[in-house]
Amino acid sequence: MLRPRKMKFIELTVFKKDMDSVIEYLGKKAMVQFPESEGLIENHETARIKEIIHRLSDAAEYIDTYHSNNELNDNVDEVSVPAMDTEKLTNTICTGIENLKNREITAIHERQHIRETINEAKAFSKMNVSFSDFEHLSYLTLRIGRLDQKGVNELKEALGNRSVIIPLNTDNLILAACSKKGRFALDTQLKKVFFEPVNIHDNFRGVPAEMMKSMKEQVKNLELDIEKIKNEREQLNKTYSKEINKLFLSWKMALTIEEIKARFTATESLYHFSGWTPSDTVPSLARDLSEKTGGRVAIHVYSPNEVASVKANKEKVPVAMKHNSFVKGFESIVFSYGAPLYGTIDPTPLVAFFFTIMFGIMFGDVGQGFVLFLAGVIIGKFKKKYVKLSKFSIPLISVGIASMIMGLLAGAVFTNEKLLIGPTRIITSAITGNPMDRILHILPLAGEGGSITKLLYFFGFTIAIGVIINSLGLIINIFNRCILKKYQAAFFSKTGLAGLLLFWYALFIIIKILFGGKFEMYDFAGIFIPVFFIFFGPIIWRIISGERPVLEAGFLTFVMEGFVEIMETFSTYFSNTISFLRIGAFALAHAVFSFIIFYFTEQLAHSGPGGTISAVLIMIIGNVIIIVLEGLIVAIQVIRLQYYEFFNKFLIETGVEFAPFRFRNKESI
Repeated sequence: MLRPRKMKFIELTVFKKDMDSVIEYLGKKAMVQFPESEGLIENHETARIKEIIHRLSDAAEYIDTYHSNNELNDNVDEVSVPAMDTEKLTNTICTGIENLKNREITAIHERQHIRETINEAKAFSKMNVSFSDFEHLSYLTLRIGRLDQKGVNELKEALGNRSVIIPLNTDNLILAACSKKGRFALDTQLKKVFFEPVNIHDNFRGVPAEMMKSMKEQVKNLELDIEKIKNEREQLNKTYSKEINKLFLSWKMALTIEEIKARFTATESLYHFSGWTPSDTVPSLARDLSEKTGGRVAIHVYSPNEVASVKANKEKVPVAMKHNSFVKGFESIVFSYGAPLYGTIDPTPLVAFFFTIMFGIMFGDVGQGFVLFLAGVIIGKFKKKYVKLSKFSIPLISVGIASMIMGLLAGAVFTNEKLLIGPTRIITSAITGNPMDRILHILPLAGEGGSITKLLYFFGFTIAIGVIINSLGLIINIFNRCILKKYQAAFFSKTGLAGLLLFWYALFIIIKILFGGKFEMYDFAGIFIPVFFIFFGPIIWRIISGERPVLEAGFLTFVMEGFVEIMETFSTYFSNTISFLRIGAFALAHAVFSFIIFYFTEQLAHSGPGGTISAVLIMIIGNVIIIVLEGLIVAIQVIRLQYYEFFNKFLIETGVEFAPFRFRNKESI
């Protein structure tokens, strides 16, 4: 397909009760591009859903389960909006996990509190100090007395982790300890639960052994509780891991739907919204929405030329492509430069073809090409694991195959130039009757007088590629300008018909001279006529179209601009064509680098046992450097040739890429 997909502008009116299912359908199918929004509008419902998502995220983090920020987009078909009982289930799971988390936090704090109490008490346990002197401690306040179990429970509940309650014996004797600053709260609560203080003899020395034993026992029990909580947390992970992830994605979808709905026009019972969609999807879109809503949907369809904002040049029609898997892999190269205007020629098939050819020429090696091919296959097979790299799968497979074909012609396998000599001789002998070591000689070889000539032919071939690409760029521009009704640029500019004829005739003269011909008088006319139309094109067009004045900026300005345009035309076409010599130059550099690695490998392999190991290491390291470093450089050079020698002839004004609404965890539409 050499033209982008035809687009339609649709307006939809939907009942509020059907809106969630409609947005869910559109987000999963990715068929409609909504108008740009100035920002997300938050309401009560979006705030409520965000709070639910926050609870789920905290719960998942606590039980150490996994939820990815990309999975909503990856597994969107497996996700649906929350059902009636979804919020109840979410609350049940989150509450259970939050209670366990609070239990653990309380146990850890209490353990820490008791440990601090033990450490300070130990410092005084062996000192000859009366028990009453503990009132002077900087940290502790101690109270000893009798309190039944019910009172102990009430005291613990009232004071929480602000104090430690330690049973001293079976006679309801307890010791209550807290910090100095908490003693008033402790005494107040002790009175409320009818605590009976016990008077300690003034001559009692040290810290009671029962108290130390009891505190240590409490620490031990708390550690057992914490370990039990840890096991419960692991069990919750096994029980709820998949369920939490499913709920998380479901609520993320609900949040996205609410954020989208907040942007649309709404009445008490209806939503009204609009967007762009490819023309060929309109029938299925209308049919599916009618089924989902029970026919309660109104759809109005408009052509781009019927949309007021498009007619007023305030909005560009988005551009959507429809390609096979091979061409689709190269769409990112086009869109990274700029989308073509709606209705103009789609250059992606040409980009895919020439990118593959040029890369293969510059990177010819069967083994190295196979590595690229294998990398593309692996990325494609595990594209869910390598999401960010998945778009490179088809290009890697394509350039890998092209590199292997070029490697077969050049006779190189992981820089080794001898492995393919036998098969190549058999093939060439069967086809031509003249066996050859390799079909294509890129690197000039000593003793072969024809090597330089073959290399020059090879460089001539790369120039021919440049001529074809430059010519196609000009032809596309002529068609695009005619489609956009910019006829002056189509016929009288350096990138229009006049420029194309000048370029072709100049090449004809050069080829004729190279083959022994001469410059004839008619050749002067062949050059002069297109130059004349480029120079006087603005005047000719203004006369044809009836625009006045004919010399818009004056005669002197017109003459100066004309001369600059002609000089720029010749220099541009010359540089654009010569630039393709870099294909041959990089192919030669690749061959030289490969030869150096192969030469050293071969020399070391014959120098003894140690030399064999060194040869293997050099071969491995050298091939890795070529694949990584040269592969990157070659890719950059091919993209550069596409951008500066091809795109800049017709992608002068860029369009807008079709970006349909689809579900993502972090919605930014």
